[in-house]
Parts: sequence; structure tokens; C-alpha cells
Amino acid sequence: MPLRDELRHEVPYGAPQLDVPVQLNVNENPYGPSAETARDIADAVHAVATSLNRYPDREATVLRTALADYLGHGLGPDRVWAANGSNEVMQQILQAFGGPGRTALSFAPTYSMYPEYARNTHTRWVSGRRDDDFGIDVGAALDLIADEQPDVVVLTSPNNPTGTALDPAHARDVLEAAPGVVVVDEAYAEFRRAGTPTALELLDEFPRLLVTRTMSKAFALAGGRLGYVAGHAAMIDALRIVRLPYHLSAVTQAAATAALAHADELLARVDDLRRGRDELAARLTAGGFTVAESDANFVLFGRFDDRHAVWQGLLDRGVLIRETGPDGWLRVSVGTPTEMDAFHRALEEVTQR
Repeated sequence: MPLRDELRHEVPYGAPQLDVPVQLNVNENPYGPSAETARDIADAVHAVATSLNRYPDREATVLRTALADYLGHGLGPDRVWAANGSNEVMQQILQAFGGPGRTALSFAPTYSMYPEYARNTHTRWVSGRRDDDFGIDVGAALDLIADEQPDVVVLTSPNNPTGTALDPAHARDVLEAAPGVVVVDEAYAEFRRAGTPTALELLDEFPRLLVTRTMSKAFALAGGRLGYVAGHAAMIDALRIVRLPYHLSAVTQAAATAALAHADELLARVDDLRRGRDELAARLTAGGFTVAESDANFVLFGRFDDRHAVWQGLLDRGVLIRETGPDGWLRVSVGTPTEMDAFHRALEEVTQR
């Protein structure tokens, strides 16, 4: 097969999708939209269904306006862009600012798709290392940036799979040192603890900053596939150059805009999930596990001599979590109280703790 050399022996990305009673492996919001919100989403889709013979608004103007209103910080629709999940947003960023002869840099452990975005856009990938507590050693980070002169630096706050929030002082240090674009991936931003700032606060000061978000997590819209990014208008225009024609369907635009109109209801569960995360971390710690500090809707815990055996033991008991991150660690999403009880029971049986 005449496949690109760097794709040989690669496999498609994807967490296991298994039909088990308790699914806590992909950081989904366990609480779906209410019947009222679902009806409004359905009505919005129905309204555009009779015109699906026409192409959608390729600029997604109504949706971008709604997203800008949600984000605040003085943003207008010209400073927000949307795509099919934050995955597509990140790929567009590397299409626009990465590419052959260019370098992107981040700090591992972090989201496993970043190197794949780089590979797919022929962008050289450099991975720095995080500290033992999964924070970023800013001195080492600045040295690496000085050595590599990356065209794109990707920071993640809260970080996946560790849940670690980015120190705002470190974000500023990186922004001042980086010669190119800095992306702060805030897919889990709504779950951060009170007082943890967002990089949106830095947008006016740093014209090469991009802040990515998603509606998959806090908005319980993972099936809707809607991600977005905020930045200066010139940066957003650069992404518009590389986007595919009519990349965001009329159905997606209608559904996401309707969901944003119900932001208060959809985000009401965020406080519940924050409490669930803190209770999960406390219970795991009390059980003798090492737990990474988390500002997300998941917890990374360990350490295991054979983490796959633990993962398999949980799966055998109908509980699916994620085997990801550093060796010896596992990640579990926050579910409903019933799901968390099932997880803890299964974990106690498997580990005899």
C-alpha cells in the first residue's frame, strides 16, 4: 500500500468504546440535557432541516456570536472560531502555523493527540517533560523554548490526563518567551476550582495567544462535536484560510447554538461534578492510592505494578476506565453517584484495598 512512511504501523486513535454498565473512560459529562433543552435542540435542527439542500453558513456567524457572548472578556464573533470538536481546531492551528520545516512543542504527559496533529500536518514535534507533580518546570520550559525556537507551543489547563491546572505566572512566562504561537487548551476549563484563572484574561495582552475550548465536556454535548477557539481577529482569519469549505454543518451549528441558549441549565451540573471529583480524590487517597491534584472532571491515580491487570479487572466487573498517562497510573472520569459507588466497589475487589 502506498502509505506515507510515517503512517506505516500506526493505528487509528481512539479510546475503547465498549458496551458496559459503567463507562468512565473518556471524561464525558454523565448528565445529559434536560427534556426541555433536548426539545429546543431538536426544534432548532428541525428548523434547518428543510433547507439542507443548501450549504450552511460557512462562517457560522450566529454560532460564533453566541460563543463570544458566552466567553465574555469583551470578545466579538470576529475573535472566535468554531469547528468539529477542539480536535479539528487544533489541527487547523497546526495547518496554519505549523507544517514542513516548523516545530510544535508541549510538555508530557499530556493529551496523546497532540503528536498526531503534528504528524498529520508534517510538523516536527518536540516533547518536554513535566515535574513529578505534573506541573511545568518553567525554567526548563524556557530553556527548551530557547533551544528549539518552536513555531507553536501547546499548553493545557487543566491538563489531560493529569488534571493539572497551569500556573498563570508560568503561562505569562511562556508567552513572553515563545517566538511563535502559544495555544492554551482549556477543554476542561469549566471544571477548574474557584480562583483558578483562565488564559482568556491574557488575550488582549498577547496577540499570538489562542485559547481553545469545547462543548463536549461541561456542556454535555460530546455527540454534537463542537469545539472553538478565541484569539485576535488576525489569528482567527488565519484559521479561516485552512478550514475546509462548509466544514461545520447546518445541523451542528443549530444544535450548538440552541445548547448555548441553555448554558445555565447545562452548566448547573458542573458544581456537582466538581464535588464528585473532590470526593473521588479523597476516597482514593484514603484507600492508599497516589492521586494527582485535579481541576478537571477526572482523576489520575496509581501507582500500580501492573496497571493493565487492574484495568482489566475493573472491566471484568463492568467498569470501564482509561489506561493512559504515565506507566503505573490510571484515569477515571467522574460519573453519577451510582456509577462512582460501582467503581469503588470494583476497585476494592480488584486491588484488595
